[in-house]
Amino acid sequence: MKHKPLREQVVVITGASSGIGLATARMAAEHGARVVLAARSGDALARIQAEIEGVGGKAIHVVADVGSRADVEAVAAKAVATFGGFDTWVNVAGGSIYGRLRDISDADHERLIRTNFWGTVFGSLVATEHLRQNGGALINVGSIASDLAFPYQGMYAASKHAVKGFTDALRMELLHEKAPISVTLIKPASIDTPLPQRARNYMDREPSLPPPIYPPEEVANAILHAAVRPQRDIVVGGAGKVFTAGKEFAPGAYDYLASVIIALQKRSGAPRNPDGALHAPVAAGETRGDPPVPVMRTSAYTRASLHPLAAGLLGVGAVTAFAVMGPSSRRRRR
Repeated sequence: MKHKPLREQVVVITGASSGIGLATARMAAEHGARVVLAARSGDALARIQAEIEGVGGKAIHVVADVGSRADVEAVAAKAVATFGGFDTWVNVAGGSIYGRLRDISDADHERLIRTNFWGTVFGSLVATEHLRQNGGALINVGSIASDLAFPYQGMYAASKHAVKGFTDALRMELLHEKAPISVTLIKPASIDTPLPQRARNYMDREPSLPPPIYPPEEVANAILHAAVRPQRDIVVGGAGKVFTAGKEFAPGAYDYLASVIIALQKRSGAPRNPDGALHAPVAAGETRGDPPVPVMRTSAYTRASLHPLAAGLLGVGAVTAFAVMGPSSRRRRR
């Protein structure tokens, strides 16, 4: 399945006021797409729309909380009323909570699941009802936490596991119906966004992301690639691929990395904004955060995985490695 060029598309993006969502909106507009911006931060969205229009792009914004199905339906309705519909829907909106699971309130846990999981569910179901008519792309942003658990971000990992299960099941149902809709799950590793500063924080230290950290534009590039040339899953960040493969190979060994993973999620200094943006919007409009370590310029692994020839060579390499390792392992078992 291949979709229209971006310059002919209308792209809806939730969580468009900061981080990955904002980077995707800007990049889509640069490629000529008409963009529908959705988030809770109305002032930030208005500034972003003006910025896009100021350089000749086309955009509208809708203030919406993705945890409300009515709000998500209003986003779709505005896209239809303004542009006649949409071709790609990207579910980016999400947040996190840092702290031990036992310390976090039920209300905070419920709010995170409502945003990260139910926001993706509502967006996906509303989007696919429209896309059934003329086809298009549904793109959900999960995480390498869709395949891994992270202590001190336990409910975030749970929500991203749920997003993966829901996305996979929806894809299968759409294939069974022969619906002309591609479904892609994007799984970023650590990305330089304001997510740590906007997270609800129960720790006594400022939160951080485990390195290596990749730029948000790498995720935006993967999202917009899938909007035209769909892929089932795209991991952003070669380190993420290594971690998930290692966990599959030796899950018990991964469990014993808990102390290291917890330490890597803390940085020096007291928490700056413990409440974060979990229950209410806070200052938005930035794509980047302020990580305490250098940020990678690109992800060579992800760029290669988006190229059909390179992806094929990666697959051949894996098969070759298995073939080489297989006989020796069989000899050892004998």
